[in-house]
Amino acid sequence: MESQTVILPLAILLAILFQSAGAYAATFTIKNNCPFTVWPGILTGGGKPQITTTGFELLSKASKTIDITVSWSGRFWGRTGCTTDATGRLVCATGDCASGQVTCNGAGGIPPTSLAEVFLAEKGGTDFYDISLVDGFNVPVSISPRGGTKPSGGPCVSTSCGADVNAGCPPELAVRGHGGGVIACKSACTAFNKPQYCCTGAYGSPRTCHPSHYSLYFKGKCPEAYSYAYDDPTSTYTCVGGTANYAITFCPKNFH
Repeated sequence: MESQTVILPLAILLAILFQSAGAYAATFTIKNNCPFTVWPGILTGGGKPQITTTGFELLSKASKTIDITVSWSGRFWGRTGCTTDATGRLVCATGDCASGQVTCNGAGGIPPTSLAEVFLAEKGGTDFYDISLVDGFNVPVSISPRGGTKPSGGPCVSTSCGADVNAGCPPELAVRGHGGGVIACKSACTAFNKPQYCCTGAYGSPRTCHPSHYSLYFKGKCPEAYSYAYDDPTSTYTCVGGTANYAITFCPKNFH
């Protein structure tokens, strides 16, 4: 299955166009608070080279720190249920990047995946960050600035999808594991590939593409996350560039 293209929200795309490059680096602490192992993947967007770390194994309660230089945009996601097959290739039940390795090497996660998306600006610019369920959900995730100031003043705030969206996932969106349990929940766009769900064609603008009952299910579970492509007003968060480091946490709340 071919790798997924990074499609960033409009606010982040505009930031990439209007911010200039800088030399500042932000520190990302990636923590696994889940009671199971997660294999995080990292994909750089904007046509830029991939950073050195594109995937790794993260045991339960473990963390890893990565420095990323601005200007940078990309996404983080968690792969779950990963095993090595008879040929030695790594295969994951959810979020697989199909590289066959722990590293993803420029390949995105196969939906459905919960995404933590970030644009890092130079000092004095604006960082943008969000949690996206536009491709669906596989594991809870949060983004928490460490330090930092909002452009409007006051401390930068966290955003999270901490709920178990798989519990209650509509049957037509559910991805089931070998044991029959729901291990991921597709978005309507991923499941049906219809313009009205994917905000394409005649539905390719905020004026014509509106929430569906499927996206409202995701929004009800995770009000701070993107539930469909034009969910910007309630789902994009900002920090003054160069003022914050970031923590990406899988299973930010108790999750079994």
